[in-house]
Amino acid sequence: MSYPKGPANWAALLAAALAVASALTGCSDAADTRPPGSPGASATPAAAPTPTWAAVTGPPRTVPAVRAFRPADGRGWRPSKGARVVVPAGAKSAVADEAQLLARDLGGLPVVWGKQAVRPGDVELKLTGKTAAGRPNNAPARNTADEAYTLTARNTRLTLTAPTDAGVFYGTRTVKQAVRAAGGLPEGTIEDRPGRPQRGMMLDNARKPFSADWIEARIRELGDLKLNQLQLHFSDDQGFRIQSDTHPEIVSADHLTKDQVRHLVRVARSRHIAVIPEIDSPGHLGAVLEHYPDLQLRNAQGSPVRGAIDISKPKAAELVDSLLREYAALFTNPKGAPAYWHLGGDEYQALMSSNPEARYPQLAQAAREKYGPNGSIEDLATGWLNDREKTVRAAGKNRIEAWNDGFFADGQVQADKDRVADYWTGKEIGARDPAAYLDEGRTVMNFNDEYLYYVLGEPNEFTYPTGERIYRSWTPRVLRGTAPVSVPESQTGPARIPGARFAIWCDLAGSQTPQQVAAGIRMPLAALAQKTWDPRPPAMSWTDFKALADRV
Repeated sequence: MSYPKGPANWAALLAAALAVASALTGCSDAADTRPPGSPGASATPAAAPTPTWAAVTGPPRTVPAVRAFRPADGRGWRPSKGARVVVPAGAKSAVADEAQLLARDLGGLPVVWGKQAVRPGDVELKLTGKTAAGRPNNAPARNTADEAYTLTARNTRLTLTAPTDAGVFYGTRTVKQAVRAAGGLPEGTIEDRPGRPQRGMMLDNARKPFSADWIEARIRELGDLKLNQLQLHFSDDQGFRIQSDTHPEIVSADHLTKDQVRHLVRVARSRHIAVIPEIDSPGHLGAVLEHYPDLQLRNAQGSPVRGAIDISKPKAAELVDSLLREYAALFTNPKGAPAYWHLGGDEYQALMSSNPEARYPQLAQAAREKYGPNGSIEDLATGWLNDREKTVRAAGKNRIEAWNDGFFADGQVQADKDRVADYWTGKEIGARDPAAYLDEGRTVMNFNDEYLYYVLGEPNEFTYPTGERIYRSWTPRVLRGTAPVSVPESQTGPARIPGARFAIWCDLAGSQTPQQVAAGIRMPLAALAQKTWDPRPPAMSWTDFKALADRV
Protein backbone atom coordinates (compact mmCIF):
# COMPACT_ATOMS: atom_id res chain seq x y z
CA MET A 1 0.00 0.00 0.00
CA SER A 2 1.32 3.45 -0.81
CA TYR A 3 0.88 6.36 1.58
CA PRO A 4 0.57 9.93 0.32
CA LYS A 5 2.93 12.55 1.72
CA GLY A 6 2.42 16.18 2.72
CA PRO A 7 -0.14 17.88 5.00
CA ALA A 8 -2.91 18.05 2.38
CA ASN A 9 -2.54 14.42 1.39
CA TRP A 10 -2.35 13.36 5.05
CA ALA A 11 -5.60 15.21 5.73
CA ALA A 12 -7.22 13.46 2.77
CA LEU A 13 -5.95 10.09 3.99
CA LEU A 14 -7.31 10.68 7.48
CA ALA A 15 -10.67 11.84 6.10
CA ALA A 16 -10.91 8.66 4.07
CA ALA A 17 -10.02 6.55 7.11
CA LEU A 18 -12.68 8.30 9.16
CA ALA A 19 -15.24 7.70 6.43
CA VAL A 20 -14.41 4.01 6.33
CA ALA A 21 -14.52 3.73 10.13
CA SER A 22 -17.86 5.52 10.18
CA ALA A 23 -19.30 3.16 7.63
CA LEU A 24 -18.09 0.17 9.61
CA THR A 25 -19.35 1.39 12.97
CA GLY A 26 -22.67 2.85 11.99
CA CYS A 27 -22.11 5.40 14.77
CA SER A 28 -24.95 7.80 15.41
CA ASP A 29 -24.53 11.56 15.16
CA ALA A 30 -25.39 11.95 18.85
CA ALA A 31 -21.79 12.75 19.84
CA ASP A 32 -20.91 16.22 21.11
CA THR A 33 -19.94 18.20 18.00
CA ARG A 34 -18.67 21.30 19.71
CA PRO A 35 -15.32 22.45 18.31
CA PRO A 36 -12.03 21.57 20.09
CA GLY A 37 -11.63 23.78 23.13
CA SER A 38 -15.34 24.25 23.74
CA PRO A 39 -15.81 24.21 27.54
CA GLY A 40 -19.52 23.54 27.69
CA ALA A 41 -19.83 19.96 26.45
CA SER A 42 -22.84 17.94 27.45
CA ALA A 43 -22.49 16.10 30.75
CA THR A 44 -24.87 13.31 29.68
CA PRO A 45 -24.14 12.49 26.03
CA ALA A 46 -26.28 9.98 24.23
CA ALA A 47 -24.96 6.46 24.14
CA ALA A 48 -22.84 5.54 21.14
CA PRO A 49 -22.84 2.10 19.51
CA THR A 50 -19.74 -0.04 19.80
CA PRO A 51 -17.58 0.43 16.68
CA THR A 52 -17.06 -2.61 14.45
CA TRP A 53 -13.98 -1.65 12.44
CA ALA A 54 -11.41 -4.07 11.11
CA ALA A 55 -8.83 -4.95 13.75
CA VAL A 56 -5.58 -2.99 13.88
CA THR A 57 -2.87 -5.63 13.67
CA GLY A 58 0.82 -5.82 14.48
CA PRO A 59 2.83 -3.81 17.02
CA PRO A 60 2.67 0.01 17.00
CA ARG A 61 4.95 1.48 14.35
CA THR A 62 6.35 4.89 15.26
CA VAL A 63 9.54 7.00 15.08
CA PRO A 64 11.07 6.64 17.59
CA ALA A 65 9.85 3.13 18.35
CA VAL A 66 7.89 2.62 21.56
CA ARG A 67 9.87 0.95 24.33
CA ALA A 68 7.32 -1.67 25.41
CA PHE A 69 4.02 -3.02 24.07
CA ARG A 70 1.84 -5.73 25.66
CA PRO A 71 -0.66 -6.98 23.08
CA ALA A 72 -4.16 -8.10 24.00
CA ASP A 73 -7.09 -9.67 22.20
CA GLY A 74 -9.31 -7.14 20.51
CA ARG A 75 -9.74 -4.86 17.53
CA GLY A 76 -7.71 -1.95 18.84
CA TRP A 77 -8.65 1.68 18.32
CA ARG A 78 -9.17 3.81 15.23
CA PRO A 79 -10.38 7.41 14.85
CA SER A 80 -14.07 7.20 13.92
CA LYS A 81 -17.13 9.32 13.45
CA GLY A 82 -18.54 10.28 16.81
CA ALA A 83 -15.22 9.85 18.60
CA ARG A 84 -14.19 12.53 21.08
CA VAL A 85 -11.13 13.56 23.06
CA VAL A 86 -12.15 13.46 26.73
CA VAL A 87 -10.28 15.47 29.39
CA PRO A 88 -11.61 14.72 32.89
CA ALA A 89 -9.39 17.40 34.47
CA GLY A 90 -11.21 20.14 32.61
CA ALA A 91 -10.57 22.94 30.15
CA LYS A 92 -8.11 24.72 32.44
CA SER A 93 -5.98 21.67 33.11
CA ALA A 94 -2.32 21.28 32.15
CA VAL A 95 -3.25 18.90 29.32
CA ALA A 96 -5.86 21.12 27.66
CA ASP A 97 -3.54 22.23 24.87
CA GLU A 98 -2.31 18.67 24.26
CA ALA A 99 -5.93 17.57 23.93
CA GLN A 100 -6.72 20.30 21.43
CA LEU A 101 -3.60 19.51 19.40
CA LEU A 102 -4.47 15.80 19.25
CA ALA A 103 -8.04 16.62 18.26
CA ARG A 104 -6.76 18.70 15.33
CA ASP A 105 -4.25 16.00 14.35
CA LEU A 106 -7.08 13.46 14.21
CA GLY A 107 -9.13 15.50 11.78
CA GLY A 108 -11.00 17.85 14.09
CA LEU A 109 -12.48 15.60 16.77
CA PRO A 110 -14.49 17.43 19.44
CA VAL A 111 -12.96 17.87 22.89
CA VAL A 112 -15.14 17.42 25.96
CA TRP A 113 -14.13 18.56 29.42
CA GLY A 114 -14.82 17.32 32.93
CA LYS A 115 -15.99 13.99 34.25
CA GLN A 116 -17.67 12.37 31.28
CA ALA A 117 -18.76 8.85 30.48
CA VAL A 118 -16.06 7.61 28.11
CA ARG A 119 -17.87 6.21 25.07
CA PRO A 120 -16.78 3.67 22.47
CA GLY A 121 -14.28 5.29 20.12
CA ASP A 122 -13.22 8.02 22.57
CA VAL A 123 -9.68 9.02 23.56
CA GLU A 124 -9.26 9.91 27.23
CA LEU A 125 -6.29 11.97 28.48
CA LYS A 126 -5.45 11.83 32.18
CA LEU A 127 -2.65 13.03 34.44
CA THR A 128 -1.75 10.33 36.93
CA GLY A 129 0.32 12.51 39.25
CA LYS A 130 -0.11 16.02 40.52
CA THR A 131 1.86 18.61 38.60
CA ALA A 132 4.57 19.57 41.08
CA ALA A 133 4.32 22.97 42.72
CA GLY A 134 6.42 25.45 40.79
CA ARG A 135 6.28 23.36 37.58
CA PRO A 136 3.99 25.32 35.27
CA ASN A 137 2.08 24.21 32.23
CA ASN A 138 4.27 23.26 29.23
CA ALA A 139 7.50 23.44 31.21
CA PRO A 140 10.35 21.44 29.68
CA ALA A 141 10.76 18.06 31.32
CA ARG A 142 13.31 17.76 34.12
CA ASN A 143 14.03 14.07 33.60
CA THR A 144 12.89 11.03 31.67
CA ALA A 145 10.27 10.16 34.30
CA ASP A 146 8.52 13.43 33.39
CA GLU A 147 8.27 12.23 29.80
CA ALA A 148 6.90 8.73 30.44
CA TYR A 149 3.40 7.80 29.32
CA THR A 150 1.06 4.80 29.02
CA LEU A 151 -1.39 4.19 26.17
CA THR A 152 -4.05 1.51 26.45
CA ALA A 153 -6.38 0.47 23.63
CA ARG A 154 -9.18 -1.60 25.13
CA ASN A 155 -12.76 -2.27 24.06
CA THR A 156 -12.66 0.38 21.28
CA ARG A 157 -11.51 3.07 23.71
CA LEU A 158 -8.06 4.65 23.98
CA THR A 159 -6.67 5.88 27.32
CA LEU A 160 -3.52 8.01 27.56
CA THR A 161 -2.08 8.57 31.04
CA ALA A 162 1.14 10.26 32.16
CA PRO A 163 2.55 11.94 35.28
CA THR A 164 3.05 15.28 33.47
CA ASP A 165 1.74 17.13 30.45
CA ALA A 166 5.08 16.41 28.74
CA GLY A 167 4.35 12.70 28.90
CA VAL A 168 0.83 13.28 27.61
CA PHE A 169 2.26 15.25 24.69
CA TYR A 170 4.59 12.40 23.69
CA GLY A 171 1.70 9.98 23.93
CA THR A 172 -0.28 12.11 21.50
CA ARG A 173 2.66 11.98 19.07
CA THR A 174 2.54 8.19 19.25
CA VAL A 175 -1.19 8.24 18.48
CA LYS A 176 -0.69 10.58 15.53
CA GLN A 177 2.07 8.43 14.03
CA ALA A 178 0.28 5.14 14.65
CA VAL A 179 -2.77 6.43 12.81
CA ARG A 180 -0.59 7.47 9.89
CA ALA A 181 1.24 4.14 9.84
CA ALA A 182 -1.60 1.69 10.39
CA GLY A 183 -4.86 3.60 10.78
CA GLY A 184 -4.86 3.25 14.56
CA LEU A 185 -3.44 1.44 17.57
CA PRO A 186 -3.61 -2.31 18.23
CA GLU A 187 -5.35 -3.71 21.29
CA GLY A 188 -3.00 -3.66 24.24
CA THR A 189 -0.82 -1.36 26.32
CA ILE A 190 2.18 0.79 25.41
CA GLU A 191 4.56 1.85 28.18
CA ASP A 192 7.11 4.31 26.91
CA ARG A 193 9.76 6.77 28.06
CA PRO A 194 13.03 8.16 26.65
CA GLY A 195 16.47 6.82 27.43
CA ARG A 196 18.12 10.26 27.51
CA PRO A 197 16.49 13.44 28.87
CA GLN A 198 17.99 15.90 26.35
CA ARG A 199 17.45 15.35 22.63
CA GLY A 200 17.51 18.01 19.98
CA MET A 201 18.94 20.15 17.24
CA MET A 202 21.25 23.16 16.98
CA LEU A 203 20.77 25.71 14.21
CA ASP A 204 23.42 28.18 13.05
CA ASN A 205 21.17 30.99 11.89
CA ALA A 206 24.00 33.51 12.23
CA ARG A 207 25.99 32.58 9.12
CA LYS A 208 22.81 31.85 7.17
CA PRO A 209 19.47 33.49 7.98
CA PHE A 210 16.46 31.20 8.22
CA SER A 211 12.94 32.57 8.22
CA ALA A 212 10.68 32.38 11.27
CA ASP A 213 8.35 30.10 9.29
CA TRP A 214 11.22 27.71 8.48
CA ILE A 215 12.29 27.55 12.11
CA GLU A 216 8.70 27.03 13.26
CA ALA A 217 8.34 24.10 10.85
CA ARG A 218 11.47 22.54 12.34
CA ILE A 219 10.08 23.03 15.86
CA ARG A 220 6.96 21.10 14.88
CA GLU A 221 9.12 18.41 13.29
CA LEU A 222 11.23 18.12 16.45
CA GLY A 223 8.12 17.79 18.57
CA ASP A 224 6.66 15.02 16.42
CA LEU A 225 9.97 13.12 16.78
CA LYS A 226 9.85 13.55 20.58
CA LEU A 227 12.97 15.75 20.49
CA ASN A 228 12.93 18.44 23.15
CA GLN A 229 15.66 21.04 22.54
CA LEU A 230 16.42 23.71 19.93
CA GLN A 231 19.68 25.64 20.26
CA LEU A 232 19.95 28.90 18.29
CA HIS A 233 23.47 30.08 17.43
CA PHE A 234 22.34 33.53 16.26
CA SER A 235 25.59 35.52 16.56
CA ASP A 236 28.83 34.88 14.68
CA ASP A 237 31.34 36.60 12.41
CA GLN A 238 28.94 36.63 9.45
CA GLY A 239 25.82 37.93 11.11
CA PHE A 240 23.81 38.86 14.18
CA ARG A 241 20.28 37.71 13.48
CA ILE A 242 17.92 38.92 16.20
CA GLN A 243 16.66 42.47 16.70
CA SER A 244 18.50 44.40 19.42
CA ASP A 245 17.20 47.40 21.33
CA THR A 246 20.45 48.10 23.18
CA HIS A 247 22.81 47.74 20.20
CA PRO A 248 20.73 48.05 17.01
CA GLU A 249 23.85 48.81 14.96
CA ILE A 250 25.12 45.22 15.22
CA VAL A 251 22.00 43.59 13.77
CA SER A 252 22.18 42.15 10.26
CA ALA A 253 19.68 43.30 7.65
CA ASP A 254 18.10 39.83 7.45
CA HIS A 255 17.10 39.04 11.03
CA LEU A 256 14.30 37.87 13.27
CA THR A 257 12.28 40.44 15.14
CA LYS A 258 11.81 40.03 18.87
CA ASP A 259 8.12 39.38 18.33
CA GLN A 260 9.01 36.54 15.97
CA VAL A 261 11.35 35.09 18.57
CA ARG A 262 8.68 35.32 21.25
CA HIS A 263 6.29 33.46 18.96
CA LEU A 264 8.86 30.74 18.28
CA VAL A 265 9.51 30.33 22.01
CA ARG A 266 5.75 29.95 22.59
CA VAL A 267 5.41 27.36 19.82
CA ALA A 268 8.42 25.46 21.17
CA ARG A 269 7.01 25.51 24.68
CA SER A 270 3.71 24.11 23.43
CA ARG A 271 5.73 21.17 22.05
CA HIS A 272 7.72 20.84 25.30
CA ILE A 273 10.88 22.03 23.55
CA ALA A 274 13.42 24.17 25.39
CA VAL A 275 14.98 26.93 23.27
CA ILE A 276 18.67 27.40 24.11
CA PRO A 277 20.14 30.75 23.03
CA GLU A 278 23.84 31.06 22.25
CA ILE A 279 25.91 34.24 22.02
CA ASP A 280 29.38 32.85 21.36
CA SER A 281 32.34 34.62 22.99
CA PRO A 282 35.20 35.49 23.24
CA GLY A 283 35.53 34.26 19.64
CA HIS A 284 32.98 34.33 16.81
CA LEU A 285 31.97 37.94 17.54
CA GLY A 286 32.81 39.41 14.14
CA ALA A 287 29.37 40.88 13.42
CA VAL A 288 29.46 42.71 16.76
CA LEU A 289 33.09 43.83 16.55
CA GLU A 290 32.59 45.33 13.11
CA HIS A 291 30.98 48.19 15.01
CA TYR A 292 33.45 48.16 17.92
CA PRO A 293 36.86 47.88 16.25
CA ASP A 294 38.64 49.23 19.35
CA LEU A 295 37.61 46.04 21.20
CA GLN A 296 38.89 43.66 18.54
CA LEU A 297 41.84 41.50 19.51
CA ARG A 298 45.11 42.42 17.81
CA ASN A 299 48.36 40.48 17.71
CA ALA A 300 51.79 41.78 18.64
CA GLN A 301 52.17 43.34 15.19
CA GLY A 302 48.88 45.22 15.54
CA SER A 303 46.96 43.09 13.04
CA PRO A 304 43.30 42.48 13.93
CA VAL A 305 42.08 38.95 14.56
CA ARG A 306 38.73 38.32 12.94
CA GLY A 307 35.91 37.55 15.34
CA ALA A 308 38.00 37.67 18.53
CA ILE A 309 37.34 40.21 21.26
CA ASP A 310 40.19 41.52 23.43
CA ILE A 311 39.34 40.07 26.83
CA SER A 312 41.99 42.21 28.51
CA LYS A 313 39.79 45.28 28.02
CA PRO A 314 37.06 46.00 30.61
CA LYS A 315 34.78 47.50 27.96
CA ALA A 316 34.76 44.14 26.17
CA ALA A 317 33.02 42.56 29.14
CA GLU A 318 30.59 45.48 29.41
CA LEU A 319 29.55 45.09 25.77
CA VAL A 320 29.00 41.34 25.89
CA ASP A 321 27.25 41.44 29.26
CA SER A 322 24.78 44.02 27.96
CA LEU A 323 23.88 41.66 25.12
CA LEU A 324 23.59 38.68 27.46
CA ARG A 325 21.18 40.57 29.70
CA GLU A 326 19.07 41.76 26.78
CA TYR A 327 18.58 38.31 25.27
CA ALA A 328 18.20 36.52 28.57
CA ALA A 329 15.09 38.65 29.01
CA LEU A 330 13.87 37.77 25.50
CA PHE A 331 14.26 33.99 25.81
CA THR A 332 11.91 33.48 28.71
CA ASN A 333 11.40 30.29 30.71
CA PRO A 334 8.45 29.15 32.81
CA LYS A 335 8.98 29.70 36.50
CA GLY A 336 10.68 26.69 38.05
CA ALA A 337 11.70 25.18 34.70
CA PRO A 338 15.25 24.53 33.49
CA ALA A 339 16.54 27.78 31.95
CA TYR A 340 19.28 27.12 29.42
CA TRP A 341 22.05 29.36 28.10
CA HIS A 342 25.03 28.56 25.88
CA LEU A 343 28.18 30.68 26.37
CA GLY A 344 30.07 29.43 23.30
CA GLY A 345 33.75 29.60 24.26
CA ASP A 346 35.14 27.75 21.24
CA GLU A 347 37.94 28.59 18.82
CA TYR A 348 39.28 31.72 20.52
CA GLN A 349 42.09 32.53 18.11
CA ALA A 350 44.50 33.63 20.83
CA LEU A 351 44.54 30.06 22.14
CA MET A 352 44.92 28.47 18.71
CA SER A 353 48.41 29.89 18.32
CA SER A 354 51.59 27.90 18.93
CA ASN A 355 52.88 30.64 21.27
CA PRO A 356 49.94 32.66 22.61
CA GLU A 357 51.99 34.66 25.17
CA ALA A 358 54.40 35.98 22.53
CA ARG A 359 51.74 36.59 19.91
CA TYR A 360 49.28 38.33 22.24
CA PRO A 361 51.41 40.04 24.93
CA GLN A 362 48.53 42.22 26.17
CA LEU A 363 46.55 39.10 27.10
CA ALA A 364 49.54 37.54 28.83
CA GLN A 365 50.10 40.70 30.85
CA ALA A 366 46.43 40.94 31.82
CA ALA A 367 46.50 37.31 32.97
CA ARG A 368 49.54 37.90 35.20
CA GLU A 369 48.01 41.05 36.66
CA LYS A 370 44.78 39.24 37.48
CA TYR A 371 46.06 35.82 38.53
CA GLY A 372 49.65 36.34 39.58
CA PRO A 373 53.01 35.59 37.91
CA ASN A 374 51.89 32.15 36.74
CA GLY A 375 48.61 33.35 35.28
CA SER A 376 48.07 32.22 31.69
CA ILE A 377 45.91 33.28 28.76
CA GLU A 378 43.93 30.08 29.32
CA ASP A 379 43.21 31.33 32.86
CA LEU A 380 42.10 34.66 31.44
CA ALA A 381 39.76 32.93 28.96
CA THR A 382 38.33 30.68 31.67
CA GLY A 383 37.79 33.68 33.91
CA TRP A 384 36.04 35.43 31.02
CA LEU A 385 33.50 32.61 30.65
CA ASN A 386 33.07 32.34 34.44
CA ASP A 387 32.20 36.03 34.56
CA ARG A 388 29.76 35.69 31.64
CA GLU A 389 28.14 32.77 33.44
CA LYS A 390 27.63 34.96 36.49
CA THR A 391 25.86 37.47 34.25
CA VAL A 392 23.39 34.98 32.78
CA ARG A 393 22.79 33.29 36.14
CA ALA A 394 21.92 36.67 37.61
CA ALA A 395 19.48 37.04 34.71
CA GLY A 396 17.72 33.81 35.70
CA LYS A 397 19.49 31.12 33.66
CA ASN A 398 20.43 27.96 35.53
CA ARG A 399 21.58 25.42 32.91
CA ILE A 400 24.81 26.75 31.45
CA GLU A 401 26.78 25.16 28.61
CA ALA A 402 29.94 25.85 26.60
CA TRP A 403 31.83 24.08 23.83
CA ASN A 404 34.45 21.59 25.00
CA ASP A 405 37.38 23.62 23.63
CA GLY A 406 36.39 26.37 26.06
CA PHE A 407 37.46 24.17 28.99
CA PHE A 408 41.14 23.96 29.93
CA ALA A 409 43.04 21.57 32.20
CA ASP A 410 45.72 22.32 34.78
CA GLY A 411 45.12 26.05 34.99
CA GLN A 412 44.85 28.19 38.07
CA VAL A 413 41.28 29.07 37.15
CA GLN A 414 38.72 26.31 36.64
CA ALA A 415 35.44 26.47 34.77
CA ASP A 416 32.36 26.50 36.96
CA LYS A 417 31.81 22.91 38.06
CA ASP A 418 28.17 22.87 36.97
CA ARG A 419 28.87 24.05 33.42
CA VAL A 420 28.03 21.39 30.83
CA ALA A 421 30.74 20.56 28.30
CA ASP A 422 29.27 20.24 24.81
CA TYR A 423 31.74 17.87 23.20
CA TRP A 424 31.98 18.38 19.47
CA THR A 425 35.55 17.64 18.42
CA GLY A 426 38.90 16.28 19.41
CA LYS A 427 40.72 18.01 16.57
CA GLU A 428 41.62 21.25 18.30
CA ILE A 429 45.12 22.05 19.58
CA GLY A 430 45.66 20.37 22.95
CA ALA A 431 42.50 18.32 22.52
CA ARG A 432 41.37 16.37 25.54
CA ASP A 433 39.60 13.05 25.27
CA PRO A 434 35.97 13.26 26.42
CA ALA A 435 36.87 10.77 29.14
CA ALA A 436 38.79 13.56 30.88
CA TYR A 437 35.63 15.65 31.28
CA LEU A 438 33.69 12.70 32.66
CA ASP A 439 36.53 11.73 35.00
CA GLU A 440 36.55 15.20 36.52
CA GLY A 441 32.83 14.91 37.22
CA ARG A 442 31.39 17.01 34.41
CA THR A 443 28.18 16.50 32.52
CA VAL A 444 28.95 16.07 28.82
CA MET A 445 26.48 16.68 25.99
CA ASN A 446 27.09 14.75 22.77
CA PHE A 447 27.70 16.83 19.61
CA ASN A 448 30.09 14.32 17.99
CA ASP A 449 31.19 15.99 14.74
CA GLU A 450 31.82 12.57 13.18
CA TYR A 451 28.07 11.85 13.11
CA LEU A 452 26.11 14.90 14.19
CA TYR A 453 27.63 17.84 12.26
CA TYR A 454 25.78 18.95 9.13
CA VAL A 455 28.17 21.59 7.76
CA LEU A 456 26.99 23.39 4.63
CA GLY A 457 29.42 22.99 1.74
CA GLU A 458 31.32 20.18 3.52
CA PRO A 459 34.47 22.22 4.28
CA ASN A 460 37.46 20.94 6.32
CA GLU A 461 36.77 17.31 5.42
CA PHE A 462 33.26 17.37 6.87
CA THR A 463 30.80 15.19 4.96
CA TYR A 464 27.06 15.40 5.33
CA PRO A 465 25.97 12.92 8.01
CA THR A 466 23.44 10.30 7.07
CA GLY A 467 20.60 8.91 9.07
CA GLU A 468 21.74 5.41 8.19
CA ARG A 469 25.16 5.90 9.77
CA ILE A 470 23.69 7.37 12.95
CA TYR A 471 21.12 4.58 13.09
CA ARG A 472 23.63 1.79 12.58
CA SER A 473 26.69 2.80 14.58
CA TRP A 474 26.25 5.88 16.80
CA THR A 475 25.03 5.93 20.40
CA PRO A 476 25.12 8.68 23.06
CA ARG A 477 28.25 7.00 24.48
CA VAL A 478 30.13 7.67 21.22
CA LEU A 479 31.32 11.19 22.08
CA ARG A 480 34.34 11.41 19.77
CA GLY A 481 35.26 9.46 16.68
CA THR A 482 33.48 6.14 16.24
CA ALA A 483 34.13 4.29 19.52
CA PRO A 484 32.36 4.61 22.88
CA VAL A 485 34.15 6.79 25.40
CA SER A 486 36.65 4.84 27.52
CA VAL A 487 35.23 5.24 31.00
CA PRO A 488 33.25 2.91 33.26
CA GLU A 489 29.69 2.49 32.03
CA SER A 490 28.48 4.07 35.27
CA GLN A 491 29.86 7.39 33.98
CA THR A 492 27.95 7.25 30.71
CA GLY A 493 24.35 7.08 31.88
CA PRO A 494 21.70 9.80 31.40
CA ALA A 495 22.91 11.77 34.45
CA ARG A 496 26.40 12.22 32.96
CA ILE A 497 25.69 12.14 29.21
CA PRO A 498 22.16 13.55 29.14
CA GLY A 499 21.79 13.23 25.40
CA ALA A 500 22.75 14.77 22.08
CA ARG A 501 21.98 17.51 19.59
CA PHE A 502 22.27 17.39 15.83
CA ALA A 503 24.12 20.54 14.70
CA ILE A 504 23.51 22.46 11.47
CA TRP A 505 26.45 24.73 10.70
CA CYS A 506 26.32 27.15 7.78
CA ASP A 507 30.02 27.66 7.04
CA LEU A 508 29.42 27.93 3.27
CA ALA A 509 25.97 29.43 3.55
CA GLY A 510 25.11 29.44 -0.15
CA SER A 511 25.77 25.73 -0.61
CA GLN A 512 22.18 24.73 0.16
CA THR A 513 18.81 26.45 0.21
CA PRO A 514 16.71 26.26 3.39
CA GLN A 515 14.52 23.70 1.62
CA GLN A 516 17.56 21.54 0.84
CA VAL A 517 18.70 21.79 4.46
CA ALA A 518 15.26 20.68 5.66
CA ALA A 519 15.37 17.67 3.33
CA GLY A 520 18.97 16.83 4.23
CA ILE A 521 18.43 16.76 7.99
CA ARG A 522 15.13 14.87 7.99
CA MET A 523 16.46 11.31 8.26
CA PRO A 524 19.43 12.18 10.52
CA LEU A 525 16.95 13.76 12.96
CA ALA A 526 14.74 10.68 12.82
CA ALA A 527 17.74 8.44 13.50
CA LEU A 528 18.89 10.68 16.36
CA ALA A 529 15.38 10.51 17.83
CA GLN A 530 15.47 6.71 17.74
CA LYS A 531 18.94 6.37 19.28
CA THR A 532 18.34 8.87 22.11
CA TRP A 533 14.84 7.57 22.95
CA ASP A 534 15.56 3.83 23.06
CA PRO A 535 18.94 2.60 24.37
CA ARG A 536 18.52 -0.85 22.81
CA PRO A 537 19.85 -1.70 19.34
CA PRO A 538 17.10 -0.87 16.82
CA ALA A 539 14.82 -3.80 16.03
CA MET A 540 14.03 -2.62 12.50
CA SER A 541 16.38 -2.72 9.55
CA TRP A 542 17.47 0.65 8.19
CA THR A 543 15.41 0.07 5.05
CA ASP A 544 12.26 -0.57 7.07
CA PHE A 545 13.00 2.34 9.44
CA LYS A 546 13.41 4.75 6.53
CA ALA A 547 10.21 3.54 4.91
CA LEU A 548 8.36 4.02 8.21
CA ALA A 549 9.80 7.52 8.67
CA ASP A 550 8.65 8.40 5.15
CA ARG A 551 5.16 7.20 6.04
CA VAL A 552 4.66 8.80 9.46
